[in-house]
Amino acid sequence: MEKAAVNQGVVVTPKKKSLFTRLRSQWDLQLMVIPAIIFIFIFSYIPMYGIVMAFKDYNIFKGVMESPWVGLKHFKMFFDAPEFSQVMRNTLVISFLKFFIGFPAPIILALMLNEVRNMAFKRVVQTVSYLPHFLSWVIVSGFVMSLLSTDNGSLNIALEKMNVINEPIGFLSISKYFWAILVTTNVWKEIGFGSIVYLAAIAGIDQQLYEAAALDGASRLKQIYLITIPSIMPVILIFMILAIGNLLNAGFEDILLLGSNPVVREVADVLDTYVYRRGIQNSLFSYATAVGLFKAIISVGLLTMANFFARRAGSSLW
Repeated sequence: MEKAAVNQGVVVTPKKKSLFTRLRSQWDLQLMVIPAIIFIFIFSYIPMYGIVMAFKDYNIFKGVMESPWVGLKHFKMFFDAPEFSQVMRNTLVISFLKFFIGFPAPIILALMLNEVRNMAFKRVVQTVSYLPHFLSWVIVSGFVMSLLSTDNGSLNIALEKMNVINEPIGFLSISKYFWAILVTTNVWKEIGFGSIVYLAAIAGIDQQLYEAAALDGASRLKQIYLITIPSIMPVILIFMILAIGNLLNAGFEDILLLGSNPVVREVADVLDTYVYRRGIQNSLFSYATAVGLFKAIISVGLLTMANFFARRAGSSLW
């Protein structure tokens, strides 16, 4: 906020610059933003006209605008569908597991790596933990399937060698193991890449704070609790807001590939895979659009709520 100038008892409020003047003074920065704005407009805003399909009986020959209006018919069909409770349960359970386990994992890794003093070892750990992020889910799912296979799967062989099991277990065909396998795989794939931002935030902390704390007799654990975590808390809050906004994004590629066995569908079917199956495979485009719109509205609500509480804590997106 611009401060008013005081001159001989007269308060002089500086004249606020017009929008055009501010844009002209920042023309080089605005020029750099234009390509991103165009990209978002073309690929995110223009396709939004397709949302009206959720309120129509879409006919591929008539097109979106000429198809008849049906109001909230498809939303009611989804709420009355026998799969509704199962899909919502799986979506919420998987999302919360990924949030409560996957969200703090990069923070913990960043805090641990920050305490490593052997730089060669630190670089090796960082490189190894980053690499899985750059592998596609097709490769990762193939790796997991091979690892858990009943035919020469490494995990089954190790468990048999240790006399933990007598015969191989088909982990990916047993429902009770699916959530644990899915969440563990997600954490392994993303923990290293997710820690980059937190390591960068930690690197920006004034080292004199640690020196002063050490002189006062604070242990390394106490320094983490009193200095490191509070210093990176604004970054944590921002990413927490985004994570809460994506809470209904339980996953698509990972679940579609790892949960391809129909036996585990009762615990693997989430909103995204349900939309894919009903909308693409069964050609129920309007119904799938309605389900996707329902998910988007809930996500926006969660994002707004999370931002409201974060603003009260002193850090928010807007």
